[in-house]
Parts: sequence; C-alpha cells; structure tokens
Amino acid sequence: MSPEKMVMMANQIATFFKTQPGGGQAENVAAHINDFWEPRMRSQLISHAAKGETGLDPLVQTALPAVRAPADG
Repeated sequence: MSPEKMVMMANQIATFFKTQPGGGQAENVAAHINDFWEPRMRSQLISHAAKGETGLDPLVQTALPAVRAPADG
C-alpha cells in the first residue's frame, strides 16, 4: 500500500474517534487498527512512524505504542 494511502486511512480512524464522547481515543484507534488491519499494514504503519515520516495525526502517533507489531516483523 502506498504510504500516502496508509496515512490517510490511519488519520481517518483518528478523525472518527476524536468525535466520540469520553476518553480513550488513542486506545480506541489502536484497538481498531489491531482488530482490522492485517499484519503487513500494521508493520508498515509502525515502520513509517519509526522512520520519522510525516503526516500522521497526533492521535495516531499517541496510539502507536499500543499497535501490535506482527510477530515476524
């Protein structure tokens, strides 16, 4: 997947959870990514952030530590 599309998708998830009442938005973003993104997508997202690439919503960045890295990468 192109980095631009991946960033757009992650940011859309963050935008949705920002509108939800209560706390835990970052946890909800991470849970959604863990539940619905295949391992390759999660790996690409983690790698994108680790390289210091730009474009990720601050809420996605906050959620990243709770995003599960695939066992093989």
